[in-house]
Amino acid sequence: MASWPNARQWLFSLKAFAAAMLALYIALALGLPRPYWAMATVYFVSHPLTGATRSKAAYRVAGTVLGATAAVATVPQLVNMPIVLMGAIALWITALVYLSLLQRSPRSYVFLLAAYTLPIVALPAVSQPAGIFDIAVARIEEIVIGIVCAGLVGSIVFPAKVAPALRQRAQSWLADASGWAAAILRGSPGADDGRHRLASDILALDQLISQLAYDTECSRTLHQARALRQRMTMLMPLLSSLESVLQALRGMPGGMPAPLRRAMDSTAAWLDGGAERPAPLLQRDRRLDGADGDWPARLATTAAGQLQRLCMLYAECLALQRGIGERGPAAPSTCSQPEPDGTGHHHDHGMLLFGAVSSGLAVFCAGLLWIFSGWEDGAGAVAVASIACCFFAAIDEPRRMAGSFLRWSLACLLVASGYLFVVVPHAHTFEALAAMLALPYLGIGLLVARPGFQLIAMLLSVNTASFANVQAVFDADFLGTFNACLASAAAMLFAPLWSMAVRPFGARAAAHRLVRASWRDLAQAATLRASDGDARLGARMLDRLGQLVPRLGAAGDPLSSDGFHALQVGYCALALHKALPDLPPAARKPVRRVLAAVARHYRSRLRSGHAVAAPVAPAALQRWVADAISALPRQDSGALRALVVLQVTLQPGACPPTRAA
Repeated sequence: MASWPNARQWLFSLKAFAAAMLALYIALALGLPRPYWAMATVYFVSHPLTGATRSKAAYRVAGTVLGATAAVATVPQLVNMPIVLMGAIALWITALVYLSLLQRSPRSYVFLLAAYTLPIVALPAVSQPAGIFDIAVARIEEIVIGIVCAGLVGSIVFPAKVAPALRQRAQSWLADASGWAAAILRGSPGADDGRHRLASDILALDQLISQLAYDTECSRTLHQARALRQRMTMLMPLLSSLESVLQALRGMPGGMPAPLRRAMDSTAAWLDGGAERPAPLLQRDRRLDGADGDWPARLATTAAGQLQRLCMLYAECLALQRGIGERGPAAPSTCSQPEPDGTGHHHDHGMLLFGAVSSGLAVFCAGLLWIFSGWEDGAGAVAVASIACCFFAAIDEPRRMAGSFLRWSLACLLVASGYLFVVVPHAHTFEALAAMLALPYLGIGLLVARPGFQLIAMLLSVNTASFANVQAVFDADFLGTFNACLASAAAMLFAPLWSMAVRPFGARAAAHRLVRASWRDLAQAATLRASDGDARLGARMLDRLGQLVPRLGAAGDPLSSDGFHALQVGYCALALHKALPDLPPAARKPVRRVLAAVARHYRSRLRSGHAVAAPVAPAALQRWVADAISALPRQDSGALRALVVLQVTLQPGACPPTRAA
């Protein structure tokens, strides 16, 4: 059930409305042809966090200038060839939307704005190509005015810094991690819910960290935030593998060793208490030294090492989280292993290119309908459709968004038409006009501040502004206004219907492609051709998991669990490759044989297209794991943990022999 807007959301809506009215006033005073674009731009740029507003503003200016420049270069050359012009616009949109989808930072706004600024500037100028430069300059002025006003008001009036929001979001993430860890240690059901939230929320943290660089914070805060993100990256595969190892250990005939049980209970109590006191230390016990023991002893050894690692990592994450935005010495690093490179992003180029091509093709088809129909106001419809299609390109399930989008578009059409013919004629001063516009735009501001409604709010801001047609001189030509509103309504109907028609497969197909990409990376990680210690591969698998869980985790699809298994296998394979050069010659061959079996397993999955049993006999794989563990040096606990986790992940419930047969 949707909650009522809180005080922070109301404050943001009031700030956005004040910035919009300031932009509208300046645009009217300068006599710009479409002053309502300055007002709508404020809502395109505004964000509840000041740093996010600044980042969007800077890149949107660059994107607007780029798109307007392309319009000035294109229209005079192709104005007499309308179909070729539409083809050039479609190719431009395809390329720029694809580049925007590749970006995970505010830089995506450069390409997105450039994509739909070209048709916004170029198409209305087809009837007067000689004035294309003036139109482009006017559009840049209108949009820059909106951007500057949004940035000024957001920075001066009760600025909301990114660092406190990031600190609060990280605190919530760590609380979820603590709950998942405590559930694992106690063997409680329902731990999957916590890990699904962790995987999906970490992408939101990435967005906040990218916006932190544009806030008025020192470089130390940004460094701490990035260090925290790296520790979080390491925490997820650790918790997932600990869960698998403890589950296997609980199924052993002897059960859980008493020293390990006491350490687990004390760690769970430490996590429940907010980790305020020093982390509990696991006492040295020969029953937890499984280097020369049987399989249950090796499981206990692995679990004990992971438990110590969990306490160290969580304590460091907590120290970094509390230090974000605070002045003083940086939190000390207690991490004994190098952090993975957090820049390893996974991009499904096929799906991204398909979304970009569908957007460009939609604009091209809309342009053909306009050209062959001879509709005078069709250029405006194509321009509005290009905006909507560019935004729909990033949505996996356009069908779910289309219904809400059409309902809100119809509502704003009716409200704006009523304003145009009933309310605005009575606005003889700017103050009266601002008071009359307050009702719809305060509502749009509340939608911008609510998660999940940003796309609808941005499109509504454009529709309401263009429908109301706010100008310096009131002109209520009913026939012309009806024709313009009909064009915008047609564009709003065309964009979602097109997206649903050409992209009916939805999120499930994208999720299956993500899983197949995981199998491909795992086969690469396990081969001898993989680069030694390729940390980006691990970061890419975690990034892919963050994309997978929001698509399938909520629906309970079993592939979401497969993503966590892939994460465990990938980190174990990378750990073994990293340890290979330091192993004695007698230990390298059995470790490589285990890695080769892992590679064959995931290659067979790629060939079949679905999960299959291991390509080698279970007894053979168990024997190879036992051979590799037996050949390890006694002090090499890292390779031991990796082999044990590989075994319990690929063959849960199996009990390898103590020695090779």
